[in-house]
Parts: sequence; structure tokens; C-alpha cells
Amino acid sequence: MSATSIGLIGMATLVGMILARIPVGVALGLTGFVGYAAIDGFAKARLVFGAVPLELSSAYALSVLPLFTLMGALATMAGLSGDLFRASNAIFAGMRGSLAMAAVGASAAFGAVCGSSLATAATMSRISIPQMLKAGYSPALAAGVVAAGGTLGILIPPSLILMIYGIIAQLSIIKLFAAALIPGLVLTGLYLLTVWLWVRIRPETAPKLPNESKAQAFRLVLSIWDVAALFLVTFGGIYLGWFSPTEAAAVGAFGALLLGLLRRGFAHGDVTTAFTETTRITANLVLIVLGSTIFSYFVVQTGMAQSVVKSIAALGLSPLAVMLLLIGFYVFLGCFLEGIGMVLVTVPVLLPLVISTGYDPIWFGVLLVIVVEIGLIHPPVGMNLFVIRTQAPEISLGAMYRGVLPFLVAPFLLIAMLLAWPELALWLPRSISLN
Repeated sequence: MSATSIGLIGMATLVGMILARIPVGVALGLTGFVGYAAIDGFAKARLVFGAVPLELSSAYALSVLPLFTLMGALATMAGLSGDLFRASNAIFAGMRGSLAMAAVGASAAFGAVCGSSLATAATMSRISIPQMLKAGYSPALAAGVVAAGGTLGILIPPSLILMIYGIIAQLSIIKLFAAALIPGLVLTGLYLLTVWLWVRIRPETAPKLPNESKAQAFRLVLSIWDVAALFLVTFGGIYLGWFSPTEAAAVGAFGALLLGLLRRGFAHGDVTTAFTETTRITANLVLIVLGSTIFSYFVVQTGMAQSVVKSIAALGLSPLAVMLLLIGFYVFLGCFLEGIGMVLVTVPVLLPLVISTGYDPIWFGVLLVIVVEIGLIHPPVGMNLFVIRTQAPEISLGAMYRGVLPFLVAPFLLIAMLLAWPELALWLPRSISLN
């Protein structure tokens, strides 16, 4: 049997294992090891993969994962999301749909200190959905806007998906963060525009609420100056060259801890819980990266990446057609696989194809995150929707699906903008001196 045939069998087996709910890291590692052994023998496979844990444990780039995860966990425990929602609501107060717009703004701001879509969606569900339902908002709008806003957590830096992509693709995490910043802000604006159009077309779904006094609104906005300062110091320091990503993550984690203590936002045991949660998440992520590394070695041995490049080249498709094909493929995968699984399974095989067509891998990383975002909110998986369902069981899944459909237009529109103007993602990393 040829190496390519073994590779195809391995890919099919891997997808089957993931659909069977076998942990992604275990599925990747097991498929990679057995597949490599089938090509080169078990003795060679043991020799090669025995060095992988040591190689990863000494990789400085991996240290950024637990620190940014800790930053997000501490920010969540400190209750920063509530202040961000109130400040965001003060900005949009007086407008129809102000609470929904505030949910988008607060999700973007919280994503800037969290890095996780699921955590952002879960946190904002607890804060904003009860207020929207109490104010008379339709359940569909309340659930849809929080599910969509939650996706901003993995696009606006720091982003766990971008960090994992950068580690796998061996790209600068600083440049990936810089590339994602402007698209993240654009997507935030598109979600706000979606809310504005929704409440204009169906005003009964979002009653207009009384306006805040200017003085009260100013005080609420001013109350989050420390959160804004944390973001500016952490990520401004990266872009200005003051910190490496790992150093910035350490500064951010310490800053989130300090904010929680100064604001007295921590309840008894919250700090311990944040460290425990960070340990659990980091262990899972490292297992996934370990399995992905083993799987990548297997993919190299099969020659699948080169075969895919040659096969696509033989079709004579234009670079744009190839990219549209990949986008459709990822949207289809999003019906069945969660985001990290999609990235880890596909990037080793498809990234060489992307580079061969002339697209920048940094640009592709941003595009990939946006496609993953779509998978987080479109059925039948829609992990953000299931997270919201646990926080707001009174809202039916049918209402959630109806509510999220209008918000799916925004990421597709952003994809079109990135295809038409790649500089939307590439201008900032090229304009700033980044290492």
C-alpha cells in the first residue's frame, strides 16, 4: 500500500475518531503514531515520537498558552464582564437595540482580555441575556447577538486559536495578533450594523429604553479605564516591541489579578479556581499540540500535502477559486467538528496548498479563524449556542438558530472584504516593526 493511501485511510480514521467524541489530542496522536509506523515501522515511529514531548516541553513559544489562559480566567473571575457591559450600554443608551449593541461591544472588549469564544459567550450570557429578556427583547435576538458576539473572543487578540495556528505553522504570534486586530474591529462593526438593521426591520423585538444621563454615562465609561489600560499595556507593548508575546501574557495575567484584587471582584476561592481552570485548559491544549505534532510528522511521511498541491494545480483553478473551495470545505467541516479540531487536522495538509497559490500564511490564519467562528454559530454543532443554552435554558434551540442566522452574514461579508483587500489583515503587521 502506498504512503498516500495510508494517509487517506489515516485521515478518514481521524475524522471518525473525532466524530466518535474521542479527545482530539488522543485521536491525532494515535492516528499519527500508527500511520507513521505503518509507513516506516514501529521502531522508527517510537524513536521519532519519543522525542516529541521533550521537544515541546522545551519550546518557549508554548509558554504563551497558559499565561494568556490565566489572564482570561482571572478576568472572568474578577467580574470585569459586568462593568464592560454596563459601560458599553451607556455608550449605546437611547438607541433602539441598545442592550444588544452593548452585548456586542462588551463581548469585543472582554474578548480582548479573554481569548476564548466559549468563555466569552458563557460570560456574556449570564450578564446580558437576563437583562434583554427582562426589557422585552425577543429571545431570538438576545441569544443570537450573544452567540455572535462570543465569536469575537477568538479573533480579537489574544486568541487561543491563533496561538495554536501560529505554533503549528511556525509563524510569528505577534504578527498574527496584529493581523487579526483590524478584522476583529471590522467584524464588531458589522455585528453592530446587523443589530441596527434587525431592530429597524422588526422594532417590536427590541423596545426602546430610557436614555442615561450624560453624567452617568460618562462615569460608567470612565469606570473601565483600568481594563482599557490593561489591554493597551499588554498588546501595545507587543506592537511597540516592549514585550515578547510570553512576556506580554505574563504582564496581562498579573494585571488581571491586580485588577480583581483592587476592584474586590474576587469571591472566596476565585483565584484558586482560576489557576485550577488554567491548569486544566492548558493540559488539554498541550495534549492537543502534542498529538498534532505527531500527526504532522505522519502527514509529512505520506506526502499528502504535496499530492493535494499537485492535484489542485492539475485542475487549473485560479488562486481565488482555490480559496473559495477551501472556505466551502471549512464551512462544511464546521457542521461536524469544533474549531481546534478543524485547525489541527487540516492545517498540516492544506497550508502548503495555500502558500503555493500565493496567499500569505498570516492572512490565511486570520481567514481561518473567521471560518472557525462561523462553525461556532451555525448548525448543527454551533458550540456557542449550546453554551448559551446551558446559561439560558428558557430559550429554545429553535429560537437560538433563528436568532443567529442574520449574524452569519457578517463573517461572510468580512471574508469577502479580506479576499478583495488582503491589506485589511496585512497592513498592520507590515506597518509595525515586528519580530
